[in-house]
Amino acid sequence: MAFRDDGAEKARVLVEALPYIQKFAGKTIVIKYGGHAMVDPLLKESVMLDVLLLHSVGIRPVLVHGGGPEINAMLKKVGKESQFVHGLRVTDAETMEIAAMVLVGKLNTEIVSIINRFGGKAVGLSGKDASLFLAEKKPMRLPNSRGEMEEIDLGYVGEIYQVAPDLIETLLDRGYIPVISPLAGGEDGETYNINADTAAGKVAEALKADKFLLLTDVRGVLRTLGEPESLISTIRREEVTVLMEQGVFSGGMMPKVECAIAALAGGVGSVHIFDGRLPHAILLELFTDGGIGTMFT
Repeated sequence: MAFRDDGAEKARVLVEALPYIQKFAGKTIVIKYGGHAMVDPLLKESVMLDVLLLHSVGIRPVLVHGGGPEINAMLKKVGKESQFVHGLRVTDAETMEIAAMVLVGKLNTEIVSIINRFGGKAVGLSGKDASLFLAEKKPMRLPNSRGEMEEIDLGYVGEIYQVAPDLIETLLDRGYIPVISPLAGGEDGETYNINADTAAGKVAEALKADKFLLLTDVRGVLRTLGEPESLISTIRREEVTVLMEQGVFSGGMMPKVECAIAALAGGVGSVHIFDGRLPHAILLELFTDGGIGTMFT
C-alpha cells in the first residue's frame, strides 16, 4: 500500500506539472545562479538537474552565474581583503585578475562539466566572448562626512550598456545550454567585473525572455522581515512604489527588486525571486501551482 501511495503522489506531481511544461515549451528562461546553492555540492547538482530537465522538455534555459564567495575565498588565500561599496566589489587590477580566474577558469567550467556529465550540452561563455557584453566603468557618487556628493572609484567595476544576443540565440537554436560568467569588455580594451544579478537581467532583456529567475538565499519578498509566512507570492509593477514606501524591500532585497523592475520594463514576461537553497527549487517555482517564491509581473 505504501508503494501505491508513493506512486500516486508521484503521478499527482507530474499531472500538476504538465500544463506548465506545455505552457513554457519553446520559451526562453534566464536563470541567475548564485548564493549558497552555488557552494553546496549537492545543491549545485540539484540546480543543474533542474536546468537539464527544463531543456529536456523543450524549454530554452540560459544560465548566468555569480561567484562572490569563491572570489572572497581566493582573495583571502592571497592575503587580500574584500571591499564592498553598496554591495559592489571594489575591483583593482589584482582583484580583477583573480575574479576572472575564478569566474571563467573555475566556476564556469565546473558548471558546464556538471551539466554535460548529466547528459546535457552546455557551452561556457563570458561576456567578453563575441562582445556579448560591452561595458564602461561604473560611476558611483556618495555623500561624504560633510554631506557633499563625492566620486567613489570602484576600480574595474562595469556597467553594461550593450548586449549582443546573437551568439546566445544561435546556441539555443542548436540545442545548447549557454552558461555565462559576468565579465565584460570595454571599448577601452579593459575587462570589467559585472554584478551577476544585473548581467542576468540584461541578458533576459536582450532575449525578451519569458521568465527571469533569481536564485537567492532568502524565500522571496517578505512583508515582515524574519517571518517566512509573510511571503508575498505575486507583486504587480504598480504595487512596487507603495511597498517601497512601506519599507518592505529591505537590505539586499532592494537591488534585486530594482533588477526585476528593470527586466520587466525591458520586455521580460515575469521575474521570480526565490530560495535556491531548496533542492529542485527551480522546478518547484515553475511547475507547481503555488510556487515557492515571489513573482513580479
